[in-house]
Parts: sequence; structure tokens; C-alpha cells
Amino acid sequence: MDTATAREQALDAAERLFYGRGIQSVGMDDIRGASGVSLKRLYQLFPAKELLVEAYLERRDVRWRGELAAYVAREQDPVQRIIAVFDWLQEWFGEEEFRGCAWINAYGELGARSERVAGRVRAHKQAFRDYLGSLVAGAELPDALTGPLHLLAEGAMVTAGITGGTRPAAEARQAARSLLSAR
Repeated sequence: MDTATAREQALDAAERLFYGRGIQSVGMDDIRGASGVSLKRLYQLFPAKELLVEAYLERRDVRWRGELAAYVAREQDPVQRIIAVFDWLQEWFGEEEFRGCAWINAYGELGARSERVAGRVRAHKQAFRDYLGSLVAGAELPDALTGPLHLLAEGAMVTAGITGGTRPAAEARQAARSLLSAR
């Protein structure tokens, strides 16, 4: 098995296990068993579990933000693009395998002890905020709306992760609509 294939198999397994069970409850031997990559090769690719967690979060970030942007881009109206963020969140929250926000979960488990993980989480959250800011700018709305919209989305993610339902996205969407109409 070449290095790229082994890396992808390890990351696929890590994502399933870390997101599904939690990072701390998954050992490198679990990743080995789920990926088919030998423990020796796994440690060659990721000399520390923290590096595997960082790579998992980075890869998930690229996919998550790409899927969100593709969904939002389907809307023609710039203001509706902002609302579409909350529609996408509602769809995500409704997925059977939804277990909350991977970055919030990772920060809760490791953020106080791992600057690498905390840095990856901060980068993701800043990129999401920047994306919302670009939607606000594209709708020619005041930049001051970016922060409240970001908080609505993040609050919905936390609440949905805890309650396991889609209602937080619907409530955040309604609050976002009110915020945007009050501009």
C-alpha cells in the first residue's frame, strides 16, 4: 500500500471513529483495526495521535466548508445566501450520523492540552466567520452583522449537538431573518 493510500485509509478510519465515539476514547490500535494500516505504518504517517487528530480536523474542514459553500452558491439572491447557511445547517443536523460540531467536540476534549488542536479549531471557526463576512459583504450589508450571524450559527451547532435535533437551525434561521430585516 503506498503512502497516500495508507494516509487516506487512516484518515477515513480516524474520522469515523473520532467523530462517532470521541477522540479520547479511540486509540491508535482502534485506527489500525478500522483502517487496515499497520501500527508501524500508522506511526510513520502520524508519529503522535495529536498529529492524526490535527490532520483529521484539517481534512474535515476543507470538505465541510466546501459543501457549505456549494449549497449556498445555489442561491441567486445575496441575502438568501445568508439564510441558506442556516438551511444547510438544518440538513446537516438532520443527518443520522450527526454528532455535533467536530471542532467544538475536539476543543472540548483536547483544547486545553493541545495547542495544535486548539489552533486547528480556531482556524476553522475563523474561516467560517470570514465566509459569513463575505456573504454579508456580498449582500451589501453592514459588516457589524457578521458577528451576530456567526454566533447564531455557532449556537445552533452547539445546541443541535446536545439536543440531537434540527430545531436549533430553524430557530437560528428565524433569528437571522429578523436580524437581516432590521438592518
